[in-house]
Amino acid sequence: MPPATGQEALDRLIRMLELEEIDRDFYLAQSPGGVGRLFGGLVAAQAAMAAMSTVEDPDSALHSLHAYFLRPGSHGKPLRLVVDRIRDGRTFTTRRVVVHQAGEAIFNLSASFARPEEGVSHQNEMPEAPEPEDAPDWETLRASMLGTPGEIRPQPLEARTCDPDDPDGEPQAPVKRVWLRPAGSVPDDPRIHTALIVYASDRTLLSTASRPHGLPWGKRMVASLDHAVWLHRAPPRFDDWVLYASESPAAHAARGLVHGAMYHRADGVRFASVSQEGLIRIPKRDR
Repeated sequence: MPPATGQEALDRLIRMLELEEIDRDFYLAQSPGGVGRLFGGLVAAQAAMAAMSTVEDPDSALHSLHAYFLRPGSHGKPLRLVVDRIRDGRTFTTRRVVVHQAGEAIFNLSASFARPEEGVSHQNEMPEAPEPEDAPDWETLRASMLGTPGEIRPQPLEARTCDPDDPDGEPQAPVKRVWLRPAGSVPDDPRIHTALIVYASDRTLLSTASRPHGLPWGKRMVASLDHAVWLHRAPPRFDDWVLYASESPAAHAARGLVHGAMYHRADGVRFASVSQEGLIRIPKRDR
């Protein structure tokens, strides 16, 4: 069979975001085949889709989510998503989603929705960065550092890094700029765009916190612990390059904290902010 394309990988991801409604506020989601831990960004995106599916006000859009990764997810096993309708207010709506797999809770999400209104508005400027066309491909660099340059994985999102990790493990500043965009066309559905942003928000963060310690690919073991996303613009759009800039202000006790910001390439608008704390460990063979 010919190798999968980015569009095919994106289409598979979008199909996994299409949840099956089993009962009121009870959904079933699929996970892909594979090895190792299930990507937490996928679970978060599916949970966001479940929460959005229970909000009946068409003018209410997701503006923030706060989540905990409770247990590692597994590939190839279905996920059960249970939604609690915490509050339906005139301006704000709140949902809670618990994701179960194999009889255990693996993910907990609180999501808040808001109706649009006029008010204060400001943002910091988008950081300067090389154009995505001039930045190296994330997956190509990863395969090279792992010593498998021919094993390029087709991804639903294309990533170009402006600040590659040092392959020799030299300490670097805990900042990173990465260009991201879907690897194909995206349906004109604001819920899909929102879920894809949530999915993308879990990419690259813990590599930022690993940089001061000289821990590139293959020399670190990482796992997301908690995750928060704020969406400043509604409805969100994710069908072109966005700059994902991140920094890690602190790390201790094998936990690294990272803050991130997403900007549209076209106009420099900051449309999302992200914070995450994750586990960062050195494999025993490298200690």
